[in-house]
Amino acid sequence: MTEPSLPAVSSTTLEPRNTRGPRIGVFDSGFGGLTVLKALLPSIPGAHYIYLGDTARLPYGSKSQATIARYAVSSARFLLEQGAEFLVIACNTASALAIEDIRAAVPVPVLGVIETGVSQARLTSDSGDILVIATDATVESHAYSTASRKVGLTALEKACPLLVPLVEEGWIDHPVTAEVVRIYLSGLAAEASAAGLTPDTLVLGCTHYPLLRPVIERTVRWSVIDAAEATALEVSRQLAFVGAVPNASVGKATSRFFATDSVAKFRRLGAMFLGQPIEEVELVDLGG
Repeated sequence: MTEPSLPAVSSTTLEPRNTRGPRIGVFDSGFGGLTVLKALLPSIPGAHYIYLGDTARLPYGSKSQATIARYAVSSARFLLEQGAEFLVIACNTASALAIEDIRAAVPVPVLGVIETGVSQARLTSDSGDILVIATDATVESHAYSTASRKVGLTALEKACPLLVPLVEEGWIDHPVTAEVVRIYLSGLAAEASAAGLTPDTLVLGCTHYPLLRPVIERTVRWSVIDAAEATALEVSRQLAFVGAVPNASVGKATSRFFATDSVAKFRRLGAMFLGQPIEEVELVDLGG
């Protein structure tokens, strides 16, 4: 099958860094984007990550496209003020509905999780038919279907609204969660069969879902694409392309965390998503 085109690399806004790692801003409306940060942390030596969770204004999925774009652009500009040289939009809703607004508003490379997930699915799928599970807002945007068509894939999307609250409740390996996953995925398989599709790949189209990957993989035989991992690989590729990844001698990656509300909740839930304690979260006001 023909190789997919990967997201374009800009060489005009990132300069090679020999003495330190790049400063990478990571943005989500809440906690889920920490699964993307978890995948990024070991991938680039000496990188400094600046994570912003816009917890005061979530959920983005219930807002209009114009409001989502306004929120996302203000968050992106905040990350630039903190020194970010590369932005990762670790939010499927913002990636679906605001990525072009963000790119038009900031002078640094911007990468979203939808394009990376679809690119990885294109490399994985033999049949060319893929399945996507996501939130209502992401499914209603048809962003995965649109991105899939551009690389020759056919995508069937399904909203799974119960999965996010189950994850945030901490019911990661709970019988109730396993049954909900089974119901959603058996329904999706039936829809695919009725549509005459032969899917072989499932894309996790929400940054909460990587925490459920073991449950999902026990339920289906499809290849499972974690957009968080795919995004980390693509960030590394783009930075390496412009010579912005130093060698390991610069040390381990570091992180700084910001939230627009509920700092204590961010520390508590964030540790589950990141897989390690979060000692300090700084509160920031980005307005309404």
